[in-house]
Amino acid sequence: MKKLLDWPPIWLLGMMAVVYLIAHLWPGVTVAFAARGWAGGALIVAGLLISALAAWEMTRAHTTVVPRKDPSALVTSGVFRFSRNPIYLSDELMLLGWIVLWGAVLALPLLVIFPWIITKRFIEGEEARMRAHFADQFESWAKQTRRWL
Repeated sequence: MKKLLDWPPIWLLGMMAVVYLIAHLWPGVTVAFAARGWAGGALIVAGLLISALAAWEMTRAHTTVVPRKDPSALVTSGVFRFSRNPIYLSDELMLLGWIVLWGAVLALPLLVIFPWIITKRFIEGEEARMRAHFADQFESWAKQTRRWL
């Protein structure tokens, strides 16, 4: 059961729940502005779009999107030209979108905590597997492409 719950989307949902709780437990500390709904919504939609584009590139390359499985291809095209982890970057954008949408300024530290957790629990292992499978090709790509953005 523990492994079933240790997936990046579960971590994102957990962080979103924390944002919701913060916004609703301390409504006096929220920030309201006219375009809050539009700005938060735009960030969420941008995150979904980036995630879909990354999944599309991985599907085209016939490799897995599952974090702990061995990759069959190193994807460096599309959104992977800008970030080694565009799906995790999209999760971060969506988290920011929910913070903006709910005006939960007290949740801003989650924007540091979430990528740290994702890096430790998923990215470091993924990069180790890619190094093992694609050695020099991965190192070259990693030197010219940032982990997040």
